[in-house]
Amino acid sequence: MDPLEAIVAQIQGLSSSSSDITRLHTILRQSDDSLRSDSNRLSPIFSLIDPSIHSLGFLYILDAFTAPSASNQPQAEEVVPIITRFISACSVEQIRLAPEKFVSVCKRLKDQVMLLEAPIRGVAPLLTALRKLQVSSEHLTPLHAEFLLLCLLAKCYKTGLSILDDDVFEVDHPRDLYLYCYYGGMICIGQKRFQKALDLLHNVVTAPMTMMNAIVIEAYKKYILVSLIRHGQFSTSLPKYCSTLAQRNLKVFCQNPYMEIAHTYSTGKVADLEAFVNAHADKFESENNLGLAKQVVSSMYKRNIQRLTQTYLTLSLEDIANTVHLNSAKEAEMHVLQMIQDGDIYATINQKDGMVRFLEDPEQYKTCEMIEHIDSSIQRIMALSRKLTKSDEQIACDQLYLSKVGRERQRYDFDDYDVPQKFNI
Repeated sequence: MDPLEAIVAQIQGLSSSSSDITRLHTILRQSDDSLRSDSNRLSPIFSLIDPSIHSLGFLYILDAFTAPSASNQPQAEEVVPIITRFISACSVEQIRLAPEKFVSVCKRLKDQVMLLEAPIRGVAPLLTALRKLQVSSEHLTPLHAEFLLLCLLAKCYKTGLSILDDDVFEVDHPRDLYLYCYYGGMICIGQKRFQKALDLLHNVVTAPMTMMNAIVIEAYKKYILVSLIRHGQFSTSLPKYCSTLAQRNLKVFCQNPYMEIAHTYSTGKVADLEAFVNAHADKFESENNLGLAKQVVSSMYKRNIQRLTQTYLTLSLEDIANTVHLNSAKEAEMHVLQMIQDGDIYATINQKDGMVRFLEDPEQYKTCEMIEHIDSSIQRIMALSRKLTKSDEQIACDQLYLSKVGRERQRYDFDDYDVPQKFNI
């Protein structure tokens, strides 16, 4: 019998029980090289096996068929439907036996849809794939970043948000965390969820690192701009838990124009800020940050309007325009309406006489919705506390950690022992 026919027969005959699948897995690992060498003969096999029943065998065949080293590289239009059908139908138990191959096949799907300039075709399949690969919602797989990248390219921001609310505690590779937080921050920026974007970008900037990388530098640039938009200020000092490498080098890499725009913003002069952004528009645009830079300018108008609410109870739109240096009362009205809609201020506008009346925050913190929100936040913090306690206990019992700490400490540390006073040296 032809070796390829024999493999197909074994896939068909050894996919019914867990013991059979274990045996099949051994056979497939041994046949991996031969499958790749026969990649030009694999296409007809997909009609002979069922991806829902023979998931493991289908995965090995698909991996060999789409491998970059394949002798007869298939066309994107041929590959995308096959991988999409497999991801939708495959058995979770079987694909988790070969997670590296599953990840490789899914990444090839991402590459193919980008080659076709149709990233939206990969969004739903990759979401299904990462959910199947996840051991729990706390697990960050190598597919998370790939999925978020496709969401960005396809402008499916809301779909990308669906995985960003999960708390992540398990990471396979550090690079996955960098890209997940960076792409996630960009998706939140697209949805104007600036606080969530700040949290994600902050994770990139403060993550442990042994050498500088482009992801961290680009994240820090966006972190500066989003900080100005969200809080109206930027602190140049990084937290103590941030790596020494980042604290020493990030400001140098992002000095001009990013650190400079933060300094210009602190002066509170809109005209100077606009002139600065216009002067460095080419630099911002080349790094895909011009839109954010323009939002920084808009945020200064909002900050100046917010300051007026602390001084006045009523004010005309004309006076607001003159005070915050807007071109007209109509433009001031648009800014005020947007701020009311976003919840940045509480006010009413009298269209008849063009007067704005500033109001107090109507939230009394006693509605059912607010109580449920507070309760869910408390439950989440309690769960996080339990998780941290468990992690601390695991680290305290880890032999590698204890041996490393032991080597770094003095051989004898009298603080560790209850030494009677008369024996002290």
